[in-house]
Amino acid sequence: MMRPGFDAARCIVVKVGSSLLQAGDAVIAAIVSDIVALRGRGRRIILVSSGAVALGRTRLGLPAGDLSLEQKQAAAAVGQPLLVGLWESAFATHETVTAQALLTLDVTENRRSWLNARATLSTLLDLGAIPIVNENDTIATDEIRYGDNDRLAARVAQLVGADLLVLLSDIDGLHEADPRLAPDAPAIHDIDVIDDRIRAMAGDASTGVGTGGMRTKILAAELAGGSGCATAITLGSADTPLLALARPDHGSWFHPAGTSANARKRWISGVVSRNGAVRIDDGAASALVQGKSLLPVGVQSVEGQFERGETIRILGQDGRLIARGVTAYNADDARLIAGCRSDLAGGRLGYRRSAALVHADDIVVAGTAGDER
Repeated sequence: MMRPGFDAARCIVVKVGSSLLQAGDAVIAAIVSDIVALRGRGRRIILVSSGAVALGRTRLGLPAGDLSLEQKQAAAAVGQPLLVGLWESAFATHETVTAQALLTLDVTENRRSWLNARATLSTLLDLGAIPIVNENDTIATDEIRYGDNDRLAARVAQLVGADLLVLLSDIDGLHEADPRLAPDAPAIHDIDVIDDRIRAMAGDASTGVGTGGMRTKILAAELAGGSGCATAITLGSADTPLLALARPDHGSWFHPAGTSANARKRWISGVVSRNGAVRIDDGAASALVQGKSLLPVGVQSVEGQFERGETIRILGQDGRLIARGVTAYNADDARLIAGCRSDLAGGRLGYRRSAALVHADDIVVAGTAGDER
């Protein structure tokens, strides 16, 4: 029997913890082999990897136990190239290109930075590369950091609109009790709702190597689920740690309330956009209703002021609300390219960006299920 949610996932974020990096080359090779196999099936894969601080502290000879913030940052600076090199070597055996992407908390909390990061990751995926994401611990402080890479992975899943977040662990999923203390504790393979009972099962268990534990994984599943992304917690040292998730008896699967696309549409439709709008011609309006992007050539005028990444109203020639969408340009730049063919827009602006003023993924047509108003 197959797990339909796994088979349907088109974009997958895979998180690997520090403990797995210390489990040996065979574990890394198995993870990489599965990622390459999934990419060969048309999946878009992003890897979130812990381990920079752990690798750096070993290279620097720092003692066991808690490190000061400055020591953590120094260890991260030394360990980050080691971490990227480890993954690059493993993927090179499959002739697969990797790319480093370092994020800080403000990137996913600031809308403009969020758009820039999403565009970069999407472009890397389009070009066939595997992005290797980590928190930029070298500059992050305790006040402005994700805190653990489970949370970072969930935010990356939100960022790229992933269908599935896989948290590879040294435990094969959620059990009714900590399996290291109660080996016979039954595993829970399907979780429809994360309630107090599920949170209590997670406890405060930690691997002792990384900063996370089962509790942080449950929190990550809640965060991802709010964006329509499923989460799977599974044993990272299995022979086929990712492909085995196709079986319903493998790992713990947290079902989201809906799809990532629907969650994003609900968010867009819920934004009260009063600051700006664009008026479009009938041809562009028809294209939007058919699920197409809004291109500059279809824009007749730009109203008000707005920044890139804000949700704006998209109006017909008669002022009727056609849709809402997240704009890829600010108001001044939108005015410069209004009515212009996409291939000529860069000449007017002096730089090249998205061919669409508002991408189809960022549009909610008025009166659809995503927009009740």
